Amino acid sequence: MKHTKSTFQDYLLYLAWIVSLVATLGSLYFSEIKGFIPCELCWYQRILMYPLVIILGIAVFDQNKKIKKYVLPFSIIGMGVSFYHYLIQKVPGLAAVKPCVGGVPCNGQYINWLGFITIPFLALIAFVFITVLMLLIRGTKK
Repeated sequence: MKHTKSTFQDYLLYLAWIVSLVATLGSLYFSEIKGFIPCELCWYQRILMYPLVIILGIAVFDQNKKIKKYVLPFSIIGMGVSFYHYLIQKVPGLAAVKPCVGGVPCNGQYINWLGFITIPFLALIAFVFITVLMLLIRGTKK
Protein backbone atom coordinates (compact mmCIF):
# COMPACT_ATOMS: atom_id res chain seq x y z
CA MET A 1 0.00 0.00 0.00
CA LYS A 2 1.40 3.35 -1.04
CA HIS A 3 1.35 6.06 1.62
CA THR A 4 1.04 9.63 0.40
CA LYS A 5 1.73 12.72 2.42
CA SER A 6 -1.42 14.70 3.20
CA THR A 7 -1.42 18.30 2.11
CA PHE A 8 -3.65 21.30 2.74
CA GLN A 9 -5.26 20.59 -0.65
CA ASP A 10 -6.58 17.31 0.73
CA TYR A 11 -8.59 19.14 3.38
CA LEU A 12 -10.13 22.01 1.39
CA LEU A 13 -13.32 20.15 0.46
CA TYR A 14 -13.68 18.90 4.02
CA LEU A 15 -13.23 22.43 5.43
CA ALA A 16 -15.81 23.85 3.01
CA TRP A 17 -18.28 21.13 4.04
CA ILE A 18 -17.66 21.88 7.74
CA VAL A 19 -18.27 25.61 7.14
CA SER A 20 -21.56 24.89 5.33
CA LEU A 21 -22.61 22.46 8.07
CA VAL A 22 -21.85 24.94 10.88
CA ALA A 23 -23.67 27.74 9.01
CA THR A 24 -26.72 25.53 8.47
CA LEU A 25 -26.81 24.29 12.06
CA GLY A 26 -26.28 27.87 13.27
CA SER A 27 -29.25 29.16 11.27
CA LEU A 28 -31.39 26.30 12.57
CA TYR A 29 -30.26 27.07 16.13
CA PHE A 30 -31.27 30.72 15.78
CA SER A 31 -34.70 29.89 14.37
CA GLU A 32 -35.66 26.62 16.09
CA ILE A 33 -34.04 27.01 19.52
CA LYS A 34 -33.74 30.78 20.01
CA GLY A 35 -37.07 31.39 18.23
CA PHE A 36 -35.79 34.07 15.83
CA ILE A 37 -38.14 34.25 12.84
CA PRO A 38 -36.18 34.52 9.56
CA CYS A 39 -36.91 37.48 7.31
CA GLU A 40 -37.26 37.23 3.53
CA LEU A 41 -33.53 37.76 2.84
CA CYS A 42 -32.63 35.22 5.55
CA TRP A 43 -34.71 32.66 3.67
CA TYR A 44 -32.83 33.38 0.44
CA GLN A 45 -29.53 32.87 2.25
CA ARG A 46 -30.80 29.57 3.67
CA ILE A 47 -31.93 28.46 0.21
CA LEU A 48 -28.36 29.05 -1.01
CA MET A 49 -26.55 27.53 2.01
CA TYR A 50 -28.54 24.40 2.85
CA PRO A 51 -27.91 22.55 -0.45
CA LEU A 52 -24.16 23.13 0.01
CA VAL A 53 -24.19 20.77 3.01
CA ILE A 54 -25.39 17.95 0.76
CA ILE A 55 -23.37 18.89 -2.34
CA LEU A 56 -20.12 19.34 -0.40
CA GLY A 57 -20.81 16.28 1.74
CA ILE A 58 -21.10 14.10 -1.35
CA ALA A 59 -17.99 15.75 -2.82
CA VAL A 60 -16.02 14.98 0.37
CA PHE A 61 -17.17 11.37 0.28
CA ASP A 62 -16.15 11.00 -3.38
CA GLN A 63 -13.13 13.37 -3.15
CA ASN A 64 -14.62 15.13 -6.17
CA LYS A 65 -12.68 18.35 -6.65
CA LYS A 66 -14.62 19.21 -9.79
CA ILE A 67 -17.62 20.06 -7.59
CA LYS A 68 -16.51 23.67 -7.31
CA LYS A 69 -18.26 24.58 -10.57
CA TYR A 70 -21.54 23.65 -8.84
CA VAL A 71 -20.70 25.16 -5.45
CA LEU A 72 -19.39 28.55 -6.61
CA PRO A 73 -22.69 29.85 -8.04
CA PHE A 74 -24.42 29.15 -4.70
CA SER A 75 -21.64 30.67 -2.60
CA ILE A 76 -21.08 33.75 -4.78
CA ILE A 77 -24.79 34.58 -5.02
CA GLY A 78 -25.05 33.89 -1.28
CA MET A 79 -22.24 36.39 -0.64
CA GLY A 80 -24.15 39.00 -2.60
CA VAL A 81 -27.43 38.41 -0.77
CA SER A 82 -25.70 38.35 2.63
CA PHE A 83 -23.72 41.52 1.89
CA TYR A 84 -26.87 43.32 0.71
CA HIS A 85 -28.75 42.14 3.81
CA TYR A 86 -25.92 43.30 6.07
CA LEU A 87 -25.93 46.72 4.37
CA ILE A 88 -29.68 47.00 4.95
CA GLN A 89 -29.05 46.37 8.65
CA LYS A 90 -26.09 48.71 9.07
CA VAL A 91 -26.76 51.56 6.59
CA PRO A 92 -29.98 53.29 7.69
CA GLY A 93 -30.70 54.84 4.27
CA LEU A 94 -30.82 51.45 2.52
CA ALA A 95 -33.57 49.92 4.66
CA ALA A 96 -36.20 52.03 2.93
CA VAL A 97 -35.12 50.96 -0.58
CA LYS A 98 -36.92 47.61 -0.42
CA PRO A 99 -38.93 46.82 2.65
CA CYS A 100 -39.21 43.12 3.35
CA VAL A 101 -42.58 41.41 3.50
CA GLY A 102 -43.84 38.63 5.69
CA GLY A 103 -43.93 40.43 9.03
CA VAL A 104 -40.21 40.38 9.87
CA PRO A 105 -38.23 43.41 8.69
CA CYS A 106 -34.90 42.67 7.03
CA ASN A 107 -33.21 45.52 8.89
CA GLY A 108 -33.98 43.92 12.26
CA GLN A 109 -31.00 42.64 14.23
CA TYR A 110 -31.64 39.68 16.51
CA ILE A 111 -27.97 39.68 17.48
CA ASN A 112 -25.39 42.46 17.31
CA TRP A 113 -22.24 41.04 18.84
CA LEU A 114 -19.35 43.51 19.21
CA GLY A 115 -21.49 46.10 17.43
CA PHE A 116 -21.09 44.59 13.96
CA ILE A 117 -21.65 40.81 14.00
CA THR A 118 -25.20 40.07 12.92
CA ILE A 119 -26.75 36.91 11.46
CA PRO A 120 -26.30 38.11 7.83
CA PHE A 121 -22.67 38.95 8.68
CA LEU A 122 -22.15 35.37 9.92
CA ALA A 123 -23.71 34.06 6.69
CA LEU A 124 -21.49 36.38 4.64
CA ILE A 125 -18.38 35.06 6.38
CA ALA A 126 -19.48 31.46 5.72
CA PHE A 127 -20.15 32.15 2.02
CA VAL A 128 -16.78 33.94 1.70
CA PHE A 129 -14.93 31.02 3.35
CA ILE A 130 -16.64 28.49 1.09
CA THR A 131 -15.89 30.58 -2.01
CA VAL A 132 -12.22 31.03 -1.09
CA LEU A 133 -11.82 27.33 -0.28
CA MET A 134 -13.37 26.39 -3.63
CA LEU A 135 -11.06 28.77 -5.47
CA LEU A 136 -8.04 27.25 -3.69
CA ILE A 137 -8.92 23.74 -4.87
CA ARG A 138 -6.72 22.61 -7.71
CA GLY A 139 -8.00 20.08 -10.20
CA THR A 140 -6.40 16.70 -10.50
CA LYS A 141 -3.46 16.50 -12.88
CA LYS A 142 -3.98 14.45 -16.00
